[in-house]
Formats: sequence, structure tokens, C-alpha cells
Amino acid sequence: MPSFLETIRERGFLHQCTDVGGLDSLLGGPPVPAYIGFDCTANSLHVGSLVSIMLLRRYQQAGHKPIVLMGGGTTKVGDPSGKEESRPLLTDGQIAANMAGIRRVFEKFLTFGDGPADAVMANNADWLDGLSYIPFLREYGRHFSVNRMLSMDSVRLRLDRQQPLSFLEFNYAVLQSYDFVELARRFRCRLQMGGSDQWGNIVSGIDLGRRAEGVELFGLTTPLIETASGAKMGKTADGAIWLNAERVSPYDYWQFWRNTEDGDVGRFLRLFTELPMEEIARLEALEGRELNDAKKALADAATALCHGEDAARKAAETARRTFEQGESAEGLPELAVPRGELEAGIPAFALFRRAGLADTGGAARRLIRGGGARLNDAPVAGEERLVGLEDLDGQEAIKLSAGRKRHVLVRPA
Repeated sequence: MPSFLETIRERGFLHQCTDVGGLDSLLGGPPVPAYIGFDCTANSLHVGSLVSIMLLRRYQQAGHKPIVLMGGGTTKVGDPSGKEESRPLLTDGQIAANMAGIRRVFEKFLTFGDGPADAVMANNADWLDGLSYIPFLREYGRHFSVNRMLSMDSVRLRLDRQQPLSFLEFNYAVLQSYDFVELARRFRCRLQMGGSDQWGNIVSGIDLGRRAEGVELFGLTTPLIETASGAKMGKTADGAIWLNAERVSPYDYWQFWRNTEDGDVGRFLRLFTELPMEEIARLEALEGRELNDAKKALADAATALCHGEDAARKAAETARRTFEQGESAEGLPELAVPRGELEAGIPAFALFRRAGLADTGGAARRLIRGGGARLNDAPVAGEERLVGLEDLDGQEAIKLSAGRKRHVLVRPA
């Protein structure tokens, strides 16, 4: 059986590691606790967090103990990493409600319990809320160099752009570093994992552990995941792709993966499914229209992990009935258009207005420019883009969508 590091390297998770040899040796023994932190800024996580979630799942499958650290304390500060401005400050009640929603996400991906490799969920408010300012500064603040903190990407980029960085946010790296030390004490945690934007914070925690506690800690990061076109993973024109069904339905979640760009199929199969590597190699080698089979396999597997196999089957069947049989499995309204008009092609803005998805031609143009219009679940390339028979792509209807909830099937008459 390949080691944890071999598996995540093969699957595309591994970006940086503070000591590959030392960590690999450590992980060759009894279960080792490792953590990833998640701030509670919303009542769900979205696909942008899925690399970290899958990394914890892989860690548990390798026989080790995942710690999900809820940022009940650090959410009150706000991580400046990758942000152009300060986050809105949330109340304790909002943070608690968000934490409850996020807990439900992890129950789908990890096994929690009291066993040596069972996952646990911790809340850094348990130790951060009770800190006394002056004693904390004397005990731990002296180990931090302001010069080094100013050079960290999360700080330097904001300063270079002359964007405000509050003293509150400046403290985030100190608190995250202290989290690592506290988890080492409470759970014997030896490894922190996270996205590549967390590298500076992770290294600071390792340094603090060595200076303050004399303990050897390790750090590992995953690469920043962007789509082949350069878009941020998990974001669409309609908003974030959330992992809780009440925010994004299993059907829409399935469609998100089904619409993966061609250049991303193999990479996403490795990261977001548990299909064998041999099967992934076969699927990503498909070309032309056959590549749709790989996208469907990705959608099926990713949706089954997040929402269960039954929800994945229903989503796939709904899509099949809607597009492959031309039926409206969800009771979608239909618009009959003379075949001759579709042969000539109809400007997208005009067809959206005609389908009742916009009140006027101007509103239809704004919908398309704003990214809220979709053609067969893909963004519409432009207002004047001609929609015609070729968009049937072997099916019996063309699907127009305005946002997530308004759809119309266009059939040639």
C-alpha cells in the first residue's frame, strides 16, 4: 500500500513540505494527529475548500488521525491571506450558527469517534478566548519578528497595494501559530496542512513550537487550484458552489462537475474522486464527445462523496432524461422555435427574451454580460452569440438558464 505522501503526490495534492523525509518516517509509525483549520465565515464550506477536505480524508484512509480545527476564535480576527480588504466582523451567535453548518459537511467525508485514527473536531475559541493579553505577549509575542511578519505574502501584498491592514488582522499569524502549539499539547498533533497561501503561517507555527515547547512539528501545503481558464476553483457566475444541499442542490452540484473544462478533467478526477488511477488514466485519455463520459464519471463520483450515492444517481438520471431523452424531468417549461430559425441561428439575447428569461432585450444583454445566462449549463459566450441547431449536440432540446432556478427547454418545431 502506498504511503500517504506517495498517494497525495500521485493525486496532485502535494505542493510544499517542510521535511519530506522526516514526515514520511514519522507517518510510518502509529497514527499521527494532523490538522487543517477552517474559519467559520459562512454556514457551509464551498468547493474551494474541497482539496483540504479530501486531503484530511486521504490522511484518515492512510491510518492517521485528522483534526478539524474550527476557527471559533480566529474568525473573530479574520485571515488576511488572499483578501483585499478586512472581513466583516461576526457576532458570537453568527459564528456558532456557521460552525454548526460546517460540522455537517465534515460528517460526510470523515469518520469521527474515539479511536486512534478517528477524526476529532476542535474549536480554537476554547483556548484563544481565555488568553490574557499581556501574559500572552510576554510568553509568545517575543518569539515573533515583525520584520519577518511584514515579509509574509498575506501582509506584504496588502501593503504593496496600499490596501488597509488592521492591527487585528496582523495578529492572525500569531494566533494561528499558537493554535499549532496548543494542538500539539492537547492532541499530540505533529502536522499542520493547508493551502499554499497558508505556508507562512504554518512555518511560523513550526518555529513557535520549536522555540516555546522544544517540539518538532511539520507542515504541508496543497497547490492553489484554478480551472484551466484561470478562474478561481469553486466560484461561478451564480456564486459559490456550496457543499451543503440546502445551499446548492445535489443536481446543481452534479452539473457543476459535469461542466468541468476539458483541460481539468484528469486533474479533478485525481483530486476529487476516489476512482483508481488506472481508471482515471483511461477516462482522461478520451477525446471529443467521448470526454463527456469522463465528465459524467467525475460528476457521479464527486456528488456521491458529498451527497451520497442515491443523490448522485438521481442527479445523473435527471440530467439524462432532460438532455438525452429530451424530457423535462423537473417540469421545465418549453419553447417551440421553427427549425428554420434555428438553422439560421438566433442571437442569444433575443432567444433569452423570447423564452421569457428576461423582460426586454436590454435585460437579456445585461444577464449575459453579468454571467447569469447559461446555454446547456455552460456560460453564454456573448450577447450576439448565435444559438442554432448545432447546440442540440445530438439531443432533442437546448437548455437555457437564468441563474440557478429559471430554465427553459428550446425545441425545434
